[in-house]
Amino acid sequence: MADEDRTRTDSGAEDASAKHRSGAVTSGQTRAALRRVARARQRRRWAVEGVVVLACLAALISYLSFRSEPAPDDDQAGRSGGVTGVVARSPGFPATDGRTGDAGPAEPGLRPRQRPPSPDPTPSTTAPAPPPPSQQSPELSVTRGEMPAEVNLTAVGARDWMHWGQRGGNSTVRKRAGSGEIADEGGAGTRVAWDGNQEHVRWSDGSSQRSVRDSSEGVYTCGAGNGFSLAVAGSGESRTVHLYGGIWMARGRLEARLSTGGPASSAVLEDPYTSQSAQFTIKFTVPKGARLLLTWKVEKVFTPHCGNVGLQAVAVR
Repeated sequence: MADEDRTRTDSGAEDASAKHRSGAVTSGQTRAALRRVARARQRRRWAVEGVVVLACLAALISYLSFRSEPAPDDDQAGRSGGVTGVVARSPGFPATDGRTGDAGPAEPGLRPRQRPPSPDPTPSTTAPAPPPPSQQSPELSVTRGEMPAEVNLTAVGARDWMHWGQRGGNSTVRKRAGSGEIADEGGAGTRVAWDGNQEHVRWSDGSSQRSVRDSSEGVYTCGAGNGFSLAVAGSGESRTVHLYGGIWMARGRLEARLSTGGPASSAVLEDPYTSQSAQFTIKFTVPKGARLLLTWKVEKVFTPHCGNVGLQAVAVR
């Protein structure tokens, strides 16, 4: 038994020794291989760095060689045609602005230092300013429309208004603090007050009568050729005038003209059988100091019993 145990012990020791020697050999071989790989990598790195250094040296030598070449003389370049399309310049040739010396490089196809022609100035497209109001051309137009059932003179006559017949044939009421542009110039025939107009007027800024809520009053005059003459002052600006009038069994004609002359404009209102009312709108422009002249008169009667034209109010805005 003792011999058998010694034999097993010796065998185990030999196996362990063999394994130790095998591991040592393998470890040594691995370290040698790694050293060979490291040396190979270092040689490749040195080779790459050497190529880079050589390329940089070549570039530096090329650059220094280029900088050291002498520049060609301008006159020789001009004579030999070394620069395509550039014409030789003669020092001291007069420049186009009267000075002598170098005027800059010439352009192809031009004589030495000849400058290209300046472009034509662009014409101005700015529209002329409109003339001041005092220089505007006179204008005049007359239209006729239906008179509203109620007219607020305070609202319509922002600048001025005038009403007739509130207290008799010769009575008038004006706008308080108005412009005073409306003038009653009289007219042929006798004025008669009338309070039966179907259309009514109102105001809240009157002078002699401050406020009226519902007025049917007006005036009329009978017979062919009779009527009313009015005027409205001009200011150089466009103005609009509303005249509220009517007829009874007659033909009435409203004629408008300017004190500065020129053609007149007119409108007609006619009814052979009964009465009618209308709103006449007159637009005009005349210089300050000139006037719009209005004539509202009977042109024809259709009854021997006082065919007439009537007038209620005039407003300016």
